[in-house]
Amino acid sequence: MAGRTLPTGLTALAVAYIAATGGAARAADKPPAPTHADVKYGPHPRQVLHFWKAKADAPTPVVVFFHGGSWMKGDRMEVDRRGLLALLDDGVSVVSVEYRLISDARRADVEPPVQWPLEDAARSVQFVRSRAKDWGLDRSRVGVSGVSAGACSALWVALRDDLADPASADPVARESTRVACAAVFDAQTTLDPQLTRAWIPNATYGPHAFGRFGGDPKGAFEGFLKARDELLPAIKRYSPLEWAGAGDPPVFCAYATRIRPAGEAQRDPTHSPVFGVKLKEKLDAVKVPCEVRYPGGPGTGHASARDFLKAVLTATAAPK
Repeated sequence: MAGRTLPTGLTALAVAYIAATGGAARAADKPPAPTHADVKYGPHPRQVLHFWKAKADAPTPVVVFFHGGSWMKGDRMEVDRRGLLALLDDGVSVVSVEYRLISDARRADVEPPVQWPLEDAARSVQFVRSRAKDWGLDRSRVGVSGVSAGACSALWVALRDDLADPASADPVARESTRVACAAVFDAQTTLDPQLTRAWIPNATYGPHAFGRFGGDPKGAFEGFLKARDELLPAIKRYSPLEWAGAGDPPVFCAYATRIRPAGEAQRDPTHSPVFGVKLKEKLDAVKVPCEVRYPGGPGTGHASARDFLKAVLTATAAPK
């Protein structure tokens, strides 16, 4: 990372993780200014994105990135902190998306609240495709990425059925949401509390996505678990794992912590690599490429998210 000042407060583990997963920072201390900043892709004030155009004579691939923060906070410049603006040097353009948060959905009485951030993820991909001609993008080479909740959003877009509505009066809504690949960091792959608790005994993540708040995180999760049957249709609709199947695009998942033996509490249950391993099991069964990297893991495949995205999106034959 020579030539780049590291953010204060990073632990040695965090530094190693960022480097290993593609966060080797750009040469400049400050990220480049977006080619187009705060572009609106919807009417809500949070429905805006930044676009960075890679220098190229021909239409470029593009990666659409969603920041983390439990769908409750975060900022678009996490795309630079994860090193993905370095893709500009690889001839890949980059988009980083702001989206409506859980709090916005709750104020609007949207149920479940997670509907809004996930629908915004899909809408932003459609919007980017709608700008392909103006922005010099290759519509067939769109990848998605994200961190934590943003990673869940990215996987949901990548794995679910196409949300294009050919009959819509809105030209953006007529665009496809299907992508060529997904490369994510610390992803939750399911929001099903029953599955999560079976995999990770100290899990507490997910109640907020379905409007279940109150008390400590463990207590909120127990309430979420009790309400599972009532919420199951929505849980299935918004969990990436439920959509995984044959014909899906290749996936790369990076995690910061090791896997502890089955049945033991995980060091970071919200971001445990168990989530990625379980997704890989399902995708392996239908022969969809899925790489999962974490400390102590197999270490096969691409070395970083950046390497994976570059390899897939700049391949000689355009992804289908």
